[in-house]
Amino acid sequence: MRRLRVAAGILFDARGRVLIAERVGGGPFQGMWEFPGGKIGNGESPEQALARELAEELGIEMGAVERFMHLEHDYPDRSVSIHFFLVSAWKNDPAGLEGQALCWVPPASLGDHELLPADVPVIEALQQMAS
Repeated sequence: MRRLRVAAGILFDARGRVLIAERVGGGPFQGMWEFPGGKIGNGESPEQALARELAEELGIEMGAVERFMHLEHDYPDRSVSIHFFLVSAWKNDPAGLEGQALCWVPPASLGDHELLPADVPVIEALQQMAS
């Protein structure tokens, strides 16, 4: 089974909402929502990969960041190891540079969107934090 290492950012706006991005480009998860980020390259730390991915996908320069959660999830065709980070500061306004829709969502409403199965424990933790 293919094993992927991934870094994902949880961005909060001034109103306490979280940014999610729609998956594009085909594949079994197209049209679902996720926290922005992507694969960790060889020789990259999770933080370096996240900064690169957020610049490529959203056009932002990551500022303050802290580790939030690490989890492993098995899909039928791959296993993912995901490092989640809370991103509380950045430069520029996030934009869907790869044609993906973006949505700011209150943590309590994250369950209303079809997020990736691997994100479920993160959604639960964010909802507990917000309550």
